[in-house]
Amino acid sequence: MNNSFIIGQYVPGNSIVHRLDPRTKMVIIFFFVIFVFFANSFWSYGVLTLFAITSALTTGIRFPYILKGLTPVWFLIVFTFLLHLFVTREGDVLFRVFSYPIYSGALAQGTAISLRFFLLIMVTSLLTLTTTPIEITDAIESLLHPLKKIKFPVHELALMMSISLRFIPTLMQETEKISKAQASRGVDFRTGPLKERVQAVVPLLVPLFVSAFKRAEELAMAMEARGYQGGEGRTKLRELKIEKRDIGVFLLFLAVIVALFLTRN
Repeated sequence: MNNSFIIGQYVPGNSIVHRLDPRTKMVIIFFFVIFVFFANSFWSYGVLTLFAITSALTTGIRFPYILKGLTPVWFLIVFTFLLHLFVTREGDVLFRVFSYPIYSGALAQGTAISLRFFLLIMVTSLLTLTTTPIEITDAIESLLHPLKKIKFPVHELALMMSISLRFIPTLMQETEKISKAQASRGVDFRTGPLKERVQAVVPLLVPLFVSAFKRAEELAMAMEARGYQGGEGRTKLRELKIEKRDIGVFLLFLAVIVALFLTRN
């Protein structure tokens, strides 16, 4: 398992988060993504951060492992913060960096946007960390079941999304393997002018795309050999069922949303 990238990976466990119905987790994450944009004060962000960190600790997965797995997105988080810090000009001047003024509004807005980004990535990562691809497929198909009345290919869409999530870690490992092979042949990805570094990426992308198409073809042949014909007439080994713990978690999340709106400015 690639410890430097956790998005799309599943970590087996027996925590309450692992045992939740996948539909419960998907609905909570869906509304969390919406309500995180309603936070506009220190305490409202504190409520959401407490919920996200508590959820991560409840999974039984080591929190440093989760933070390390978010390494690829830390650059985007820091870049977002610095972009707002030097572009936004609202409020009073707090200090200067190389004679460039840093405003209080820029610091507040940059912190808020970066924290939102961090919370969104971490909470959505918990879904794949605690839910198998099969459970994700069944949950998406169950939630989108009403669309079948209008002939929408729900099963195919759910299968496509779950396969995409499943192959994210595989493609990342393949990228790392190819980049090390190219580096051993003298290709430098980190130094030199920007034009040369962009040109050095081409030998990395070509074998990566070839490998991705090869994997897709092998998967399609394997599914065809097993007689896969879509969702018609298919049965499930485990039926999804809402239990008491799911209702309890829903009520807890509802309390978090109420606390969010009570602490907004």
